[in-house]
Amino acid sequence: MHLDLTPEALLAQLGYTKTEQTLKQINDIIANTKNFDKFSQHIPSFNDALAVEKGYIAMSNSEDHLKIKCDEDSSADNLSAFTELVKHWADKYKLELKQVDNKNTYYIIGQK
Repeated sequence: MHLDLTPEALLAQLGYTKTEQTLKQINDIIANTKNFDKFSQHIPSFNDALAVEKGYIAMSNSEDHLKIKCDEDSSADNLSAFTELVKHWADKYKLELKQVDNKNTYYIIGQK
């Protein structure tokens, strides 16, 4: 089953309030992400899976891309599990990611 995820629905799924600014930002991200419609319906479930490892998907303030980010948990080794989860998801949907230097953050560039 294929579901079209509207910009408004995606904002809600990622925990953002719908405002003129957030709606413009998510539309810019969608327009700037190659083949966004081919994998966008999987973003909410991936975001839920990331939460187990203290990860999440958010809108970037510096680039017109969604970012996958992880907050390091000093009491648990969540970074390796987070990294594996991100790599598996990217491979499964043939996504190009750009990792931020020395950070647990990846930008979703689009489908290869």
